[in-house]
Amino acid sequence: MKLFRFIAFIEGLSYLLLLFIASPVKYIIGDPTYVKLLGMPHGLLFVAYIVFAIFMSVNKKWNLKTTFIVLLASILPFGTFYIDKRYLRD
Repeated sequence: MKLFRFIAFIEGLSYLLLLFIASPVKYIIGDPTYVKLLGMPHGLLFVAYIVFAIFMSVNKKWNLKTTFIVLLASILPFGTFYIDKRYLRD
């Protein structure tokens, strides 16, 4: 659970950085450097989040609704932080 919480936090942080820093810099200033630097790590963290969410779903015997909410949170800004507070804390 601790590892999943860590991955959820880092994935959420990388998403926010990509969405609110790297993308505006790319489209306003025209410098895609930050998108290139953050894109791959965020993609790997996203995949890790999905894999761990499915694993935790089976391990913790979450119902389909809870699993769907946890998975959906990965594509919403601040979603993983909500999931951590609502579903992952003991």
